[in-house]
Order: sequence, then structure tokens, then C-alpha cells
Amino acid sequence: MGTEIERKFLVDRIAWHPERANGKRYRQGYLSSEPGCTVRVRIAGQQGFLTIKGATHGIERLEFEYSVPLADAEQLLSELCHQPLIEKTRYREPWAGLIWEVDVFEGDNAGLIVAEIELPSAGTHFDRPPWLGVEVSHDPRYFNAALARNPWSRWGKGT
Repeated sequence: MGTEIERKFLVDRIAWHPERANGKRYRQGYLSSEPGCTVRVRIAGQQGFLTIKGATHGIERLEFEYSVPLADAEQLLSELCHQPLIEKTRYREPWAGLIWEVDVFEGDNAGLIVAEIELPSAGTHFDRPPWLGVEVSHDPRYFNAALARNPWSRWGKGT
């Protein structure tokens, strides 16, 4: 059984200066995005994955991820996943002994930059990088499955 313990923050785009060479393109979509169980298809670089996530409890949830052939992932994204897809470039940023994943969204979520950190336990202490903004771990609008249903570009426009 896998457990994901993750905290999520907005990024101060003025303070954050990524090494653009270390970014990896991601495309992902959802076969199911029910609150208690999401099933995601993702292409990260040239690798395909199928991920199943359970309901979020605080900052924890069950997570199971499996490799799938790239051609299968492409077909699932184009033919079976809800649209629009999530498109982003992910940067891995080391800070104070931990690795942050910073997602720069594109497409319908262009302009949004979110940093995530996976922790070994909910109470794990970590140092905040200077480019870290407001925490959004408990705001379900920032879950990728929610961004696929209601993209950031539509917020504040009655949707």
C-alpha cells in the first residue's frame, strides 16, 4: 500500500529562477476524478504511467502508480480521458536536503505555478525556500484533477 503525504504551495514567480534545462514536460488526464478515487494517465517525458489515488485526508492519501507503454498512455489521453488535459513543465528543485517539484502550467492553466513537496510523515519539518508563497494544500481547487475540470484560467469568471 502506498501513501502520499504532500504539501502544496503557490510560487512567487519573481523570486523563483528555475534552471530551465532541468524541466520535464508532462501531459496528464483523468479517466475518473471522483472525490474518493481518481485514476490518472500521465506522460512524463517519454514514459507513460497510470496512477490511482484515494481520498485526501489532511495532506495524506493512498497512491498507487504503474508504468504503462507510451503508446497506450497516448491513446488513453486522446480517446478516454476527460478534456482539457493538464499540461505543465515540472522542475525538481533541491532545497535544504529535500526535493521540491515546481509545476509551471500551460494550456488552460497557463500562469499558474505550484510547488509540491512529498514528506515521509505529516509532521515532518522542512525549511521553506524563499520563492515559496501561500500554502494551498487544503484547497481542493489546486488538485490537478480539479484543474482539469475547472482550469485556473476560468476562476473568477463565474465557473
